[in-house]
Amino acid sequence: MAIARVTEIIAASKKSFEDATEKGIERACKTLNNVQGAWVQDQKMTIKDGKIDEYRVGLQVTFILDD
Repeated sequence: MAIARVTEIIAASKKSFEDATEKGIERACKTLNNVQGAWVQDQKMTIKDGKIDEYRVGLQVTFILDD
C-alpha cells in the first residue's frame, strides 16, 4: 500500500502562469521522489509601473513516500 504526501510550493515566472507552473513542477521533481500529480491552488501576479511584473502560482504537489 502506497502512502502519499502533499506539499505546497510557489513558483514564479516573468513570462506566464503556464511557465511558472512548468518551472515549479520541474523543480519539485528535482527535490521530491515519486511525484505523481499536482494542481494549481491559486494564481497571482505582481504589478510594477502599471504592468504585470511577475506571474506566480501556488501548487499542491503529490508524491509517494519511500518505504
